[in-house]
Amino acid sequence: MQRRYITVDVFTDQAFGGNPLAVVLDAGGLSTAQMQAIATEFNYSETTFVLPPQDSAHDAQVRIFTVRSEIPFAGHPNVGTAFVLATQAAKAPARLVFEEKAGLVPVEILTDGGRVIGAELTAPEKLQRTNEVSATEAAACLSLSASDVRTDRHAPQVVSVGLPFLAVEIASREALKRARPDAAAFDRARARIGRDVVYFYTRDVPLSEQPLDLQARMFHPGASGMSEDPATGSATAAAAALLADIDPLRDGELRLRIGQGVDMGRPSLLLTRVRKQGGAITSVHVGGGCVKMMEGTLNVPGEGR
Repeated sequence: MQRRYITVDVFTDQAFGGNPLAVVLDAGGLSTAQMQAIATEFNYSETTFVLPPQDSAHDAQVRIFTVRSEIPFAGHPNVGTAFVLATQAAKAPARLVFEEKAGLVPVEILTDGGRVIGAELTAPEKLQRTNEVSATEAAACLSLSASDVRTDRHAPQVVSVGLPFLAVEIASREALKRARPDAAAFDRARARIGRDVVYFYTRDVPLSEQPLDLQARMFHPGASGMSEDPATGSATAAAAALLADIDPLRDGELRLRIGQGVDMGRPSLLLTRVRKQGGAITSVHVGGGCVKMMEGTLNVPGEGR
């Protein structure tokens, strides 16, 4: 049996930038094992599978797989999948609602002159702030020293709006660029982090990279050891929510322009919005542009067995 797929670069307006995503359309009937095999074959950080919704009030059920396992939520897969479905529709919808393991994920479609150019998701869960780790332990994961980690606004902390990440503020753009993943340090910290993924950012953005507010990177385990992600919507949304949570603003909206992937040659731009009312976060959003790259069909051996 053949299944259609489309690949897109997400959080960019340029081909070969952003984070690649494979979207498998009409995925009904595929087993979990088949989905995992397809995701491993694509070898992207994530692959999504679009199925009919369980509730007709929603637009689709979306399952998200890394090369190693299924995950409940992720940022660039939602943005990219919404972009693909909107561009495939006879008339682009203004909004889609996806059913996912983490809950319902609303996604607004971004257009320019009537043309679909990207999407913006609303995080499915409230901000959760859990384990903190020391600057020394966080720095070790990044092959940095404790002096390279800033703790004046927040300690290195696990945060989530659907998927947990260790968020770490780095003191300088130079240190951000110098960071390298240390697999042994990740192994030692895993028990307290919960997941072996670290999202780290700096406010030290040079004039050549402005009008960005932050520049960020993210390390995670890949198919063959530690890898880097060029654009991580779920981590970016969680970090933006953390920064909004500690901001003294009580009512209004906090926006950030966040760069990622620059140091690995896949520049990305992630746009965040966090709404607050009475000092509490009411919603977290992250969005950006997308570029269609490839489309075709894939053969699924053993389907239906």
